[in-house]
Amino acid sequence: MSNGQREITLRFLAEPADVNFGGKVHGGAVMKWIDLAAYANAAAWSGKYCITAYAGGIRFVAPIHVGNLVEVSAKVIYTGRTSMHIAIDVQASDPKVLENRLTTHCIVIMVAVDEEGKPSSVPEWVPETEDDIQLRDSAIRLMNMRTQIGEEMEAHVKYLK
Repeated sequence: MSNGQREITLRFLAEPADVNFGGKVHGGAVMKWIDLAAYANAAAWSGKYCITAYAGGIRFVAPIHVGNLVEVSAKVIYTGRTSMHIAIDVQASDPKVLENRLTTHCIVIMVAVDEEGKPSSVPEWVPETEDDIQLRDSAIRLMNMRTQIGEEMEAHVKYLK
């Protein structure tokens, strides 16, 4: 059963195992954290097991350093019948100073599934504030753009066969 929690934030320290060859946190580690936060948020909203259907628009804005306090915030910004669009912001700071700076942001679409792995309905999210309405409208515009991009990609796939 859903507890209707719309937002969740994961907090932890970036570890030496997360570092890339350039000495900063590896983008793959950040993407893993994004997926974890999206799952936790989608499961809390829907009360169901959820799978990742899409992660896109990932922007790596600033590096994360080993030892930084990392916050991965996830928020439901649109719901379909079985899907949830989750906005993700990753921020980091030196734990001695705690001045967060945006490092990464993206959109993740999660789908709730039943015990057989089939899509399962989710509670509707209805925006109440002007900011929430803008977030929902943005999610809808992005969904329409992804449809157009998908159609363009199909043309490329035909020529690769």
